[in-house]
Amino acid sequence: MSNLRIIPRLDIKGKNLIKGVQLEGLRVMGDPQEFALNYYRAGADELVYMDIVASLYGRNNLSDIIRRAADQVFIPITVGGGIRSVDDARHILRSGADKVAINTAAIARPELIGEVARHFGSQAMVLSIEAKQVAQGKWEAYTDNGRERTGLDVLQWVQRGVEMGAGEILLTSVDREGTRKGFDIDLISQVSRLATVPVIASGGMGSIEDFLKVAESARPDGISMADTLHYKRVQLGDIRAAALKAGLAVRQV
Repeated sequence: MSNLRIIPRLDIKGKNLIKGVQLEGLRVMGDPQEFALNYYRAGADELVYMDIVASLYGRNNLSDIIRRAADQVFIPITVGGGIRSVDDARHILRSGADKVAINTAAIARPELIGEVARHFGSQAMVLSIEAKQVAQGKWEAYTDNGRERTGLDVLQWVQRGVEMGAGEILLTSVDREGTRKGFDIDLISQVSRLATVPVIASGGMGSIEDFLKVAESARPDGISMADTLHYKRVQLGDIRAAALKAGLAVRQV
């Protein structure tokens, strides 16, 4: 069994790290490089960067930020937002990313999933899914930071995405994101059971107890958090220590 990964998430607008609630109401937090270095030194297993205004520009604008990070941060980096083609993916990977996370373009043209996987390996192709609950036990995939409906059932989309070549799922609960009310356990549990590739849970962490609960109840392969780290409500070392004490399979640093 592979280790449960602890993954800080950095949402970027322009050159700034930002944070919002349910992917809206954005507040500038500071220089993403400072946060990335702090998280790396504190023992993060990976980092996720998301260009949250990429749809406005028509492409991902994080290459300079990723180059800076890759010079000093020696853990896997996933980059998402505005990646619409194999060429876009190549550009980001050459900038220093290890994986690309694709949402909107994959929904518009699912063949892109297989194209990226064939060119760079399935391990580099992360299917990013923004999920909103529409009924009990049912979620719809959204795009554009949770603003645009797609009509796609999340569980069906997970299954299709994996069949097309996605090597990992980055699953964000739009309902819980930034709320500090805990993860959507039901959503993450169902996706984790269904998917035959690693699942990263994102959206809702407000405490170490939330981390332990989703890890033990839903069994994702990684847990991503932003707000609780950016505002220093929780420290990465404390998360890891609590996870180890609870008997979870996390890396010892």
